[in-house]
Amino acid sequence: MGAYKELNISPVGRVEGDLDVKVYMEDGVVTRAHTQAAMFRGFEKIMAGKDPQSGLIVTPRICGICGGSHLYCASSALDTAWKTHLPSNALLLRAIGQATETIQSIPRWFYAIFATDMANKKFANKPLYQEVVKRFAAYVGTSFQRGVTASGRPVEVYALFGGQWPHSSYMVPGGVMCAPTLKDITRAHAIMNFFRNDWLESVWLGCSIERYLQIKSWDDLLAWVDENESQRNSDLGLLIRAGLEFGLDKFGQGVGKFMAYGTYLHKDLYQRPTVEGRQTAVISPGGFWDGERFFDLDHLQIEEHVSHSWYTDTPASHPWNEPLPTPLPSQNLENSDFNGKYSWSKSPRYMGHAAEVGPLARVIMNANPNNLEHQIQDPLFLDIMRVKGPSVFTRVLARMHEAPRLYEYINQWLSQVNLDGEFYVKPTERDGKGWGATEAARGALAHWIEVEDGIIKNYQVVAPTTWNVGPNDNEGKPGPIEAALEGTEIEDPHDPVEVGMVARSFDSCLVCTVHAHDAKSNEELARFKV
Repeated sequence: MGAYKELNISPVGRVEGDLDVKVYMEDGVVTRAHTQAAMFRGFEKIMAGKDPQSGLIVTPRICGICGGSHLYCASSALDTAWKTHLPSNALLLRAIGQATETIQSIPRWFYAIFATDMANKKFANKPLYQEVVKRFAAYVGTSFQRGVTASGRPVEVYALFGGQWPHSSYMVPGGVMCAPTLKDITRAHAIMNFFRNDWLESVWLGCSIERYLQIKSWDDLLAWVDENESQRNSDLGLLIRAGLEFGLDKFGQGVGKFMAYGTYLHKDLYQRPTVEGRQTAVISPGGFWDGERFFDLDHLQIEEHVSHSWYTDTPASHPWNEPLPTPLPSQNLENSDFNGKYSWSKSPRYMGHAAEVGPLARVIMNANPNNLEHQIQDPLFLDIMRVKGPSVFTRVLARMHEAPRLYEYINQWLSQVNLDGEFYVKPTERDGKGWGATEAARGALAHWIEVEDGIIKNYQVVAPTTWNVGPNDNEGKPGPIEAALEGTEIEDPHDPVEVGMVARSFDSCLVCTVHAHDAKSNEELARFKV
């Protein structure tokens, strides 16, 4: 047996939430990993017994980054439970809100969360390192400043219709609580055009959106990079060249199975919302891909496991059928039993499988040959998966690939709003079950609600981070990030940047510092602060 070491990395990220990672290494290679969500929030317990519309106010506060996505789900869940009527304008303005929140997250995540790791000294011997540092170094990088500044523009559009961002409540069962004017639409177009001209085309792509969207295969993408100096020297060109040179395509593979709910409901296809009719109405398609075959999305195939979570044991259940989470009376979080319970996160499974959610799952679903005429049809990432497979590099590339298409849709939807039409139809409140889902920037997000006697009997939220950072399930199978860390080679245990890059490629909800400890000596090896 070679040299054996354990590392506790707490916390791993740079934005919000508390995620700790414990990795077991042999000869510098991770052989096993555990992800530990270290904070209990209990929003589902907060919702119990409340008015059904409480979700419109409470759940957007779950996250300060994707509050609009929670609002989208909360209103959609009541739409299906109350059998509302949604005007076309409402569907358009909901889609615009979701898309602007997602597109703003793309440059913000890349520059502020992920790309700064490419400026780590680990890569100092690589030919492109100096250029990467010049552009991507935190705060001082030329592209860092430009990209983070540009990321604030799209949510200005959100605020035009939602009144504010984050924590808006303009989406309600039956539609939206706004009636935009021609001035609002014109201003929204102008803001998005500024985003396109100031960053998306000039800094990120080095070409027009139309040219980029012509890329259909991995070979096309490589040819695009070398087509001219503008594209080669764009930030996307640099990511591709440096990502391959730095070996980001060689680690972080994960479970190899992907799930997406899909989102952006077509304005003419979901005016009478039902759970059963949702999947044929989405523009960004949902589904499940097991690495070889595509399956239609069926939310009834979802179960949550709690055998390794700090909750009272219950059988794996669909969210409509599982009880509200009951935390165990006490836990010593500093000395968790990783063979037993070790996380506040549950372990969602689809058809019994751990499934990665997020941008990579979405772009894979875009390549399903059975997608409907109104749905995205883009074969690029199915080809990339067959040539390169999943990795840190593929995951990051997928996230960035979404920006040009989202820009096109936002402009298209803005042009389709009928200023003289309806934006809201008052619903009739009733008891029943509802399901609302979307694709938040980080991946598949859904709310399940059961209303009885006019109040909430059960409310369940399964967030993208729950899918990706969840612990082992009832059979001991790892979650997506745990699996993605296995096989990762850590060059310097005093600076385990590789662990951070894997976790951050999933964009899990994390916080601002990284501490590395030797678990056996309890010696702090290093501390990192952004």
